[in-house]
Formats: sequence, C-alpha cells, structure tokens
Amino acid sequence: MSALKTTEGELDFSVPTAGKPCKTWYKLFGDLKSGVRPLIGLHGGPGCTHDYILSLTDLASKYDIPLVLYDQIGNGRSTHLPEKNGDGGFWTVELFLDELDNLLTQLGVKDNYAILGQSWGGMLGSAHAVLQPKGLKRLIIADSPSDMVSWVKAQNLLRTGLPKDVQDTLTKHEQEGTTDSKEYEAAVLVFYKKHMCRVDPWPKGVDDTFVWMKKDPTVYMTMNGPSEFHVIGTLKTWSITDQAHKISVPTMLINGRYDEAQDSVVEPFFREISKVKWATLAESSHMPHWEERERFMELSANFLKED
Repeated sequence: MSALKTTEGELDFSVPTAGKPCKTWYKLFGDLKSGVRPLIGLHGGPGCTHDYILSLTDLASKYDIPLVLYDQIGNGRSTHLPEKNGDGGFWTVELFLDELDNLLTQLGVKDNYAILGQSWGGMLGSAHAVLQPKGLKRLIIADSPSDMVSWVKAQNLLRTGLPKDVQDTLTKHEQEGTTDSKEYEAAVLVFYKKHMCRVDPWPKGVDDTFVWMKKDPTVYMTMNGPSEFHVIGTLKTWSITDQAHKISVPTMLINGRYDEAQDSVVEPFFREISKVKWATLAESSHMPHWEERERFMELSANFLKED
C-alpha cells in the first residue's frame, strides 16, 4: 500500500475588518485530481484546530476519499487575532462561512464536494448547506446541535450525573467569575472525560487541540465561553432549526450515546431535513471518530460513496 499523498498550504483570506492580512492553513490528504469527490472536514470549537479530527484521514487512506482539513481563522496554523478577543461583531458565523467559501474556491472544488462537520463544524456545515450551494453534494453533521439553547439544557442535564463535589465546584466558579482557575479546569475535565472523549488516555490530536486553545482562547471565549456547558458567548442563542428544511442535499447525522450532542439537540435536524439518515454510536460520547473509529469511518464512507 503506497503512502498517502499529503500537501499543506496557506490560502489568502481577505477580511477587511481584521486590520492585517489573513491566511487559512490547510492540509490535503490524497489527490484532488483523482476523480473522487473531495471531503472538507470542519472542526469544532469555535476556536479548536484540525488536530482532534485527524482520525478522518482514515477516509483518505482506507476509502480513497480525498480529504481537506484546515484550521479556521483565529487558531492553529492560520492567522491569529488575539486583539479581537471579545469582539462579537468580528467573530461571526458569516466570517467562517466566508472562509469556507474562500477555501472551496481557491482549491478549485466548489463545483463538487462533500462536507463533514463535527460539533461547531456541523453547525457551520448546516449554515452553509441552508444556502444551497450548487457544488455541495453530501453533508455529514456529527455531534452537533440545531440550536444552542437546547444544547445548554442538554449539558445541564448531563452535568447532574457528575459527582456532587464536582457539580459544586463548577457552580461556585461560574457564579464567582473564576472559570480560569485550575480547580474549575479540573472539574470541567471530569465532565469532558465522560461526555467529550471517553478514550483514555486521550488521542494526541485531542491533546494538541487543547494546547492550541489554551495558547489562544480568543475565538472560543468570544463565541462560546469558558466551557461546553457555560455558554455565555455570542453563539448562546444561535439556532438553525427554522432554516434546516432548506438543506436539500442527502445528509447523515451522527452522535454518540453519551454525547454532549444528546438526541434532543440532534432530532430537529432529523425532523426538518428531507433526505436524512441518523446513526447513534452506542459506546461513544462527543468524539465517535476516535471512540468507535472504525464504525464511524465505515458509516461515513458508505454514505459519501452512495452515489
């Protein structure tokens, strides 16, 4: 078996309000000229990096699907803008939609591509899909909510399953505004080990993403907040539910039994999208692409290759 061809690069991304030139870093696994429709992987956060979804490279190496991963603006190897911390008028869903469009155009794939979005990436993918771009042929929404109010409700319900002392620690620091403390961080990790990624120890890519986020939390803190359940950023009222019926391409929904994206937050997608499938992985939480890696890739590849 020959080694998987990889190509990295940077794409100029014009953002007039940024005050400086911006670039989007990307990495291609496989060959865009292979004749097989490429898959664009959208990572979560907002403000994560591509590292924690690197397992998607299985789709390129085992199923011959060309894969493009990239770090969204504001983190990883793309342009950082820490001076925009807290600027909700700058960090918008539209900014990331523009970046995705720019990437599709500059890579020459905008006429024929598929998207797999994980967590926030699925939210972004769904926002892209409701615009009905002609080149989008298939969509996978993995571990994503259709609205953030329901998401927070689901997190709070899951949180009641944590040990009482952990719950008390979380509440204390959220009320006192000390969510940057080591104690809060440790309590959050208890939740994450149960509902974000149950693989122990975490895969290197997951750890790497958290290192990047700690280094520059600008995007995550502005749009989300200090944790997955303490959502106080600009996305706190985001919803695509009332527009999801505009998603016209075949769509697959994936979540895990222990997922932060509980069935209650995924169900509106299933109800509103006309051509839709839904798979829940029994041994997974928020990262089935690691937790049940082989099954996740098999489901995704079969769906992507159906036509």
